[in-house]
Amino acid sequence: MFDAAARTTRGIGLRARLTLSYAVAFILLVLGVGLVFRGTLRSVLYENIRNILEEDWGAVRGYLQIDRNQPIWFYDRDDSEESFFVRRLRRIFLLSDARGNVLEVSELYAQTPIESAARLREMVRLKGPVWRERKGPNGETFLIRSGVLVEDRKEYLLSIGRSLSDSDRIISRATRTYYVVTPWLIIAFSALGWIIAGRALRPIHDVAYAAQQVTGDNLALRIPIRGANDELDHLIGTFNNMVDRLEDSFTQIKQFTADASHELRTPLTTIRGELEVALLTARTADDFREAVLLAIEEVDRLGKVVRALLQLSQAESGQLVLARDTVDLAAVAREVAERFEPQAESLRQTVSLHAPQAVFVLGDKLQLDRMLTNLITNAIKYTQEGGRISLAVFEHSGHAQLVVGDTGRGIPKEHHAHIFDRFFRVPDGSGDAERGLGLGLSFVAWIVKAHHGTIELESEPGQGTIFRVRLPLGGPAVADSPLPQAQTVS
Repeated sequence: MFDAAARTTRGIGLRARLTLSYAVAFILLVLGVGLVFRGTLRSVLYENIRNILEEDWGAVRGYLQIDRNQPIWFYDRDDSEESFFVRRLRRIFLLSDARGNVLEVSELYAQTPIESAARLREMVRLKGPVWRERKGPNGETFLIRSGVLVEDRKEYLLSIGRSLSDSDRIISRATRTYYVVTPWLIIAFSALGWIIAGRALRPIHDVAYAAQQVTGDNLALRIPIRGANDELDHLIGTFNNMVDRLEDSFTQIKQFTADASHELRTPLTTIRGELEVALLTARTADDFREAVLLAIEEVDRLGKVVRALLQLSQAESGQLVLARDTVDLAAVAREVAERFEPQAESLRQTVSLHAPQAVFVLGDKLQLDRMLTNLITNAIKYTQEGGRISLAVFEHSGHAQLVVGDTGRGIPKEHHAHIFDRFFRVPDGSGDAERGLGLGLSFVAWIVKAHHGTIELESEPGQGTIFRVRLPLGGPAVADSPLPQAQTVS
């Protein structure tokens, strides 16, 4: 229960952090959009006011005439619409001559207050339109448009304005509405982010839960791939692959334990049986001597098993360090072939070697010799009298190739997958395994792997067996050699 609570707390913590990240990002986005929206809205509204003022400034020319520095307004006072329009034009209005003397000013404009004469003269000299914002007595903002008006070849400064209060109210109302709705949007988005984060983290919870369920007795557990082909699927696939490797390792350990127990128990049982028989039935010194000799043979066999297991364990655990020297694989093959010639001749077997030139690899000569020795030993053991064992070393496709073949009884297909397993021995026709330790090919597989190479098996019952070893080249470069003749490796 404590583990489940801790797992839940960790999940919520990560989920909360993801949700907080979503929320912060959304808040920043909303604030940025709000600022951009407010600036755009203000720009549009103010531009609209400018356009209206441009039209009003042009309309003033149709109603205003100046006679001897006296402004005179011409319009139909009985027309309510026209009267209203002129009153609106004169609501924020100022007219001055070129010297800065004010000829007419509206009451509201006078409260802003009026520019100085020097400033009025400066605006006359500018000729073009001058835009500015001015505050009224009650804090109301006005947009003023000033420009030069020419009447009877005299220049006058005409300024008209329009209140920005309506535009400011629209902007304020829109801003308030936006930021009132924004918190609810943030809450909704955070809730959505919480849900999405929970769904996104669910496979991680499944992996964590599955990892807690994995034990030595429960290694069949797998998490189904979601099919999204994303990082979580990669995590699930990695976890499943890890469990596959663990299951293979546990299976190998169990098999090794069972096989090792059997291999150690068999000679011990034989020794005990021989000694018990000797105690019960032996009557002469020769009887006791025979029993002791049989016991010594089994002790030797037991010692070989223990030494082989120790060496293989050291090799697979990395305690056996390989030398890295330039080795002529062809020379090693010649030495091994010569060493086994007497044994092969005693069985009326022939050993042929095809190594036309030096083939250099980077590796441990002692271990490469052991690899070849184990392969030749197996070939001789499983080949009948009068058979042939062939050995070839050559360079092909940028790699060193080593081929060991025999004309022996062959290996059935169903045993190929286990031929490099520890203690595995191919049964003979009677169903009994061939006598031996069953560790030789395990050493061969390890030595090949330690030298970054590959090994392949080709075999059919009654057709012989071929082992092909492929190792990276090292040392002096040599030209590619042709493949050996078919009869060399049969």
